Order: sequence, then C-alpha cells, then structure tokens
Amino acid sequence: MEQLVPLVNQLQDLVYNTIGYDFLDLPSIVVVGSQSCGKSSVLENIVGREFLPRGTGIVTRRPLVLQLINIRKPEPLPEAGSEEKAAKKIDRAFQHSVKQETPSTTSNVQDYAEFLHLPNVKFTDFQRVREEIMNETLRVAGANKGINKLPINLKIHSTRVLNLTLVDLPGLTKLPIGDQPTDIEAQTRSLIMEYISKPNAIILAVSPANVDIVNSDGLKLARSVDPNGKRTLGILTKLDLMDQGTNAMDILSGRVYPLKLGFIPTVNRSQSDIQTHKSLTDALKAETQYFCSHPAYRSIAHRCGTAYLAKSLNALLVSHIRDRLPDIKARLGALTTQTKQQLQNLGCQDFGDKGQKGLILLQAMTKFASSFIASIDGHSTNVAMKELSGGARLFSIFNNVFKNAVIDIDPMSNLSTLDIRTAILNSTGPRATLFVPELAFDILVKPQIKLLGPVCQQCVQLVYEELMKICHTCGEADLARFPKLQARLIEVVSELLQENLKPTIKFVDTLISIQSAYINTSHPDFIGAQGAMSNVLAKRENIARASSVAVADVKAKVNPDAEMDLPSGPNSANAVAEASTNARHAGDCNSDNKNTNTQSVLAPSSPSFPPDAPTTESATRRSFLNYVFGNISPSPTVQSRPPTSMMKRRTESINTFRSEAPAEESLLTITGTAGAGPLTSDLLNQVESLALEKMNEREQLEVELIRELIMSYFNLTRQTLIDQIPKVIMHLMVNASKEAIQNRLVSELYKEELFDSLLIEDENIRNEREKCEKLLSVYKGANKIISSVL
Repeated sequence: MEQLVPLVNQLQDLVYNTIGYDFLDLPSIVVVGSQSCGKSSVLENIVGREFLPRGTGIVTRRPLVLQLINIRKPEPLPEAGSEEKAAKKIDRAFQHSVKQETPSTTSNVQDYAEFLHLPNVKFTDFQRVREEIMNETLRVAGANKGINKLPINLKIHSTRVLNLTLVDLPGLTKLPIGDQPTDIEAQTRSLIMEYISKPNAIILAVSPANVDIVNSDGLKLARSVDPNGKRTLGILTKLDLMDQGTNAMDILSGRVYPLKLGFIPTVNRSQSDIQTHKSLTDALKAETQYFCSHPAYRSIAHRCGTAYLAKSLNALLVSHIRDRLPDIKARLGALTTQTKQQLQNLGCQDFGDKGQKGLILLQAMTKFASSFIASIDGHSTNVAMKELSGGARLFSIFNNVFKNAVIDIDPMSNLSTLDIRTAILNSTGPRATLFVPELAFDILVKPQIKLLGPVCQQCVQLVYEELMKICHTCGEADLARFPKLQARLIEVVSELLQENLKPTIKFVDTLISIQSAYINTSHPDFIGAQGAMSNVLAKRENIARASSVAVADVKAKVNPDAEMDLPSGPNSANAVAEASTNARHAGDCNSDNKNTNTQSVLAPSSPSFPPDAPTTESATRRSFLNYVFGNISPSPTVQSRPPTSMMKRRTESINTFRSEAPAEESLLTITGTAGAGPLTSDLLNQVESLALEKMNEREQLEVELIRELIMSYFNLTRQTLIDQIPKVIMHLMVNASKEAIQNRLVSELYKEELFDSLLIEDENIRNEREKCEKLLSVYKGANKIISSVL
C-alpha cells in the first residue's frame, strides 16, 4: 500500500516528461479556495518548509503539482493485520517526521527539491525553490498578474512528509487589480474547473473560519462538480481569528454543511509570525497546544491540526489510488490498442529495398484506380452522407441538370414573326407563294437546332469536372502519407481525362451538325404539313370561341335583356368581329385604353372557306388542298376553273403591297409622277418594312404553319439529344477512363528511377508517427509500473 503514492508519482513523471499533460487522469489532491484563505500556509505546514511565494494580490498564477516523497526507509509491513495496526504505523511514521531531526539523521539524509523543467538539479535551499517558482511563473505567465494553465512540477524529498500528491491552484479573485486582465475571475474559475471536474481528483476545499461558511468559494466550486460531497474534504483555517465566544463546532460536526469526508481544522502562522520568522516547527507545536487547550476543541484535538490532516490525506489518497488503479489499467489498455492501430495506419518508416518500394507503389496505384472506378460504379466504401457524389452525381447531371436545361430552351428563341415572314419571301423569289415553301422551313429550323449545342457542351464539361472531383478524393486517407505520389497520380489521371474530353466534345459537335445537316420531314413523329394546319385551325377556332364569349359579355353589359344571337359557320369570326364593333359603338365606353383592349381581344379571325364546306375530316383535308392548290373538282379527270372569288382573293394576295401601301409611298406614285426624283434605297427600305409588317390573312397563316413545323421538329431533335448525349459521354469519356486508368498509371509511374522521389513521406505524417511511437512507449511503461503492484 505504501508503494501506491510513489507509483502515481512515477506515472506523473512519465506522463509529464514525455507528453506534457495528464491524459490518464491520475488520482491527486486538488487544493482550491479564495485568495488569501490560507492555502499556501496549509501546504507549507504539511511539507514543514517555507517554499511558496508570498505577497499581496494573486501570487499563485500557475498550477503547482507538488509531489511529496518520504525518503526515510519504510518499516516492513506486517503480513496480516487489521486496519488499526496500519493506522498506528502511519501515526508512528508521521510523529517521527514532525520531530526535529537528530544530527545522526541529518548527516545521512538531507531534504531536497527537484523541478521537472530542471532535470538533475537538486535544491537544498528552499529559499531558492521559492525564487525558482517565481521566475518560472514570470517566464510563462508574464508580469501582468495573469494566469497560465501550464503546471509547474515540483518534487520534495523529505523525512518530514508522508507520500502525497497535491495540486495548488490560483486563488479565486473577484475584481482585477492593477494590470490584471479584466476577465481574471473567469480565467481562474475555468482553470480550477478543469482540475476539479476530473473524477479521480480529491478536492481539498480551504475556507477561512472567520468568514461565514456559506460564502466559501472553495465549497461552492466543489459542490458544482461534486454535489454529494463524496470526494470533497473541507479545511477550516484561521480558527484563532474567530470572534471571542464563537467556535466552529457546528461546521466541524457537519450540521451546517455536511461533507462525507468531513472538515479538518488547522491553525496557521499569522502575518506577524511570518514577519518575525517564526519557524514551522514552533508553529506546529503552537497549533497542537491551541487545540488541546481550547475549551470547545479539546475533546476533538486528536482530529485537529496539520498532523491529522497529513495522515488523513495520505490514507485517503492511498485508498483512492487503490480503487482507481483497475480503471486506469483498463484505460491504458484501450489507449495502447488505439495507438497501435493508428501507428499501423501510418505505415512503417523503413521501406526496404527497391522491390519493397515497387510493391508499395504498385499497391498505391491499384488502390487509387479501384477507388476511382468504385466511386463511379457506386461501390465505394466511403459514401458521402450529406451530398451526392461519384456515379450518383453523374446520374443527376444527365437526368436533372442536362435534361431540364434542354427542355427549358425555347424553340422559337431569337426568331420573330418578321424573321419567319422574311424567310418565306426570300425562299419564293420573284413569284408569289402558292403554298408554304419547304426551303423557308429548312432555313429557319437549322439555326434553332444549333441552340442545343451549348447546353450539350456544358453537360460534357460538368461530367468532366465531376470526374476530376472524384479523382481528387480517391485515396485521400491511403495516400496522405505520400503527397508527391498522390499529386502525380492525380496529374496522370487528369491527363487521361483531358485526352478523352477532346473526342467527346468533338463528337457532340458532330452530333449537333448531323441533326442540322439533314431535316428528315418523313420522320414518323414529325407533325407534317397536314398536322400543322390542323393545329393552326384548332388554335384559331379556340381564339374565335373566346372572342364570342367576350362579345357575349359585352352585349350583356350593354343590353342585359336582349337575347344573344351569336353567328355560326365558317365566317363566324368575321361576324363576331362585326358584332363586337357594333357592341363597342352601342356601349358607353369613354376610355380609349378600354376600347383598344377590347378590340385587341376580338381582332383574330379564322380563314374564310366556301359556305358549303363539309365539317368531316375529309372535308378538312380538302379545305387544306383548296387553300394550297385552289378549288379541286370532285372528278379527277375534270379540272374546273377556280371561282371568281378565289381568283380575286389570290390576286389581292399577290398585290398585297400595292393594295395596302399608302398611295403617296407606292411605286406607281414614286415612278410615275412627273418631276419625281429617282427611287432611293431609303424609300425602298421603308416600303419593304411596311410590306413585311402588314400581313394579310394568308400570310399570317403561312407564318403560323412555319412556326408549328419548327416547334415540332425542334422537339423531335431535343428528345433525340436527351437520349444520345449521355450515351456519348459515358462511352467516350467515363467508360474509356475507367478502362484505361490502371494501365496508364502503371506505364507512367512504375519506374525504378521514380521510386525514391514518389515515396517521400509527408513531414506531418512523420511527426505523427514519432508521436505515436512515444505515446506507445509511455503506455507500455505506465502499464509496467501499474502491473508491479496489481
């Protein structure tokens, strides 16, 4: 049992020497309390030496890990004995330690101190120990009275002490003084909580007896992490400074603030004692005399004072270490296994000969290529949980991004009615059109098909970028050890993707050119001239029906009691227009804007056909043929002359320019008037613009037919490209890269002259391996120390 405290000290030395912090949460006694509550005096009484800095304000500004080591040869333990025998043994050891040393003892054994930051340096003058603590505090925490959580490790070897491990923390202060940081209270509280919140820490809460216990900062902090008081020991200081006639018996008996470990009272040296250099030996004698002679404390004098405190702390720490050692050993086992696995992942430092290096390089290339292919095929083990990646990303590009972008393209983009009419006139030459020219349709539909080209190229680029992203994420964990090798692998695959990108882009351009090279009007899904005419007539009929409803609404507003007699028949649209005009004149419509809106709604009309036109499907077809070729006789052998009305309508259509142009701007007026100037280009442009803008019914129908044909063929081409572009990209770029990646990597990088340059380890990985190796040695050493007593 006496070996347990030195064992923890050995573990602390091992941990702090190699790592710098206590990762094992070793058992220790943490001293907390408010500023000037007597913490330093209690520690000096336990040690029996004056070694801690003193002064006004905050003095302890760094944690002090104090290891007390008894250098007196321990007596052999009895083979079997009760707890009373063990307690008597501890009492004898402590009583011997508090006595003054005899000359024979001091000649053989001398007290000394050691700092962890000054190895192999022994301090026998404890005044120099105090100076070194102050200098080390200034070096790390600075001179502005700020605090720092980096601990100072101090060992004191003495015949006066029992084996203990104590941690002295800065006292909690309320207000910053002088050049202290404004948040000094928050910093101190955070530092104290970091130590006392550890489950293996025994809290030594120091409170002055001359202040109400409910205002104790040490007890308040301890209660926040140990609400049941299972690992908190209360220390009452300054009992000799309490008011006359008062005592602390209620607190010591646990009636005011109960703690399972109880309270221990002490009497320390006063400030006048310190100034008069009263020795600690005399102070301890005076403390014993105080408790034995005090009327309230004489009955419990054997449980008061520094001697009893040291004995209790030693027994408490030993018992706590004994209870926590199995957990510490289990934690060491887990940390050892974890560190070994981490070290295995980092790989060995010695690569061996050329054959071993080549094997490592070949394995790295194989893993990289397999990871690239698995990411595309969806077989990767490193599946992202918050976003699409790999093959799923390609699927989304094809079926969401690309498809929606193609569908959103307007077939009539950048193609106005004036452009369509101009193309029709240019394709007919000097003659009037007898039917819709096919050349105009070819001329107009080819540029519209090329609108699909940029979107297809963007799809290729998106897939290329996604493949590059997959390339950069492949083997990140496996290749992080060799950054140059990873960079070269990415570079080689990037070159492969670039090579496959060029033919893919070229093939997509060729595919667009193929679609516009030959306009297949015989395609079964193409609407054709007859289907286009049916769509146009259906749209006009819908417009006429909507106009009739509008006229009915207008008449109802003008004369609600009048019966509606809507016209019907082929000329219904003209009759509706007339009715709407009469209704407009009959109503009380004073607003010009309102009249304009009403007229624009009622303006459209359907083409006029002979009154006796049939209403069946065959009649519709004959109407279309009549429109294109004139009136066709029922007999195939007899061709009757078109009616006069039809001839007249054609003549008017051919002479649209003459009939609709103003008289002062007609060619006849310009060229036939005596004294008129020559025909200028400006006048000709004005006449042409006027002729294009003012279209008769037949010309409007031609434009609508061309529009329907363009939209039908564009949609047909669009569906073809939505199906073909992903196939082209997958074949020429994705699958080609998957098939060639392994061979390309081996042919480019598997060369002996490149082994040494590619297998250069990252410096951070090398440092991480060294750190893991050091941790593993610490774990093994700690496990060996613990195994010596378990």
